[in-house]
Amino acid sequence: MPVPTNTLSTTKATDAGVPPQIPEQATAPPPANAGPLTERNLPAPDKLGPGWKTYTDPGGAEAGFVGNNTWTRRRDPHQASYEALPSGCAGSPAKGALPVPAYALTGSYRTAAALPATALLLRFSNSDQATAYYQGYGQRMRACGTGGDLSVRQLWTDQSAAAAVRAYAGVESYVDLCVLRGSTVALLATSAEPDQQADWARALVPVVEAVIE
Repeated sequence: MPVPTNTLSTTKATDAGVPPQIPEQATAPPPANAGPLTERNLPAPDKLGPGWKTYTDPGGAEAGFVGNNTWTRRRDPHQASYEALPSGCAGSPAKGALPVPAYALTGSYRTAAALPATALLLRFSNSDQATAYYQGYGQRMRACGTGGDLSVRQLWTDQSAAAAVRAYAGVESYVDLCVLRGSTVALLATSAEPDQQADWARALVPVVEAVIE
């Protein structure tokens, strides 16, 4: 069964806050690297917590991509940066265009409790664009509020890192860590005990910073 691919659109996207075009149907798995971004730019699982492991996602029609037999895969930059933004919020949506990254790479993990976790790297053309996306992302997270299909509760916010809990219709929730360094924004999400992970997320900031640029 064909599934959406991550191949780039022929039209250059200019606003990550605008939904991307519907992707073409996949005929091949995505590459494991995204331009200069490789698995070396993602945190090693043992740095994220005891018992963490990388996970080779098989993909498929429901997942929306063809598996490539490894734990990392290239994403379409517009699609990845748009999907990282909160949607379904009850609060007033933040306005303003957001830069689209030049490259996007995701990595899949499993926690010691076998819960899913993902990391997404967004590499921009320069640090100003990365900062603009990080700030716009934070504005949208803070404006999301509670009571919608998605509720966001801030855990803490720094100049170049922030953590929050996303809860989808009161059923699924996870910790969302966002880190800015140079021309890269990294997002790490895990469903492992979200209400108890504020300190864990803060401790991971230097771990993420050490590898993403």
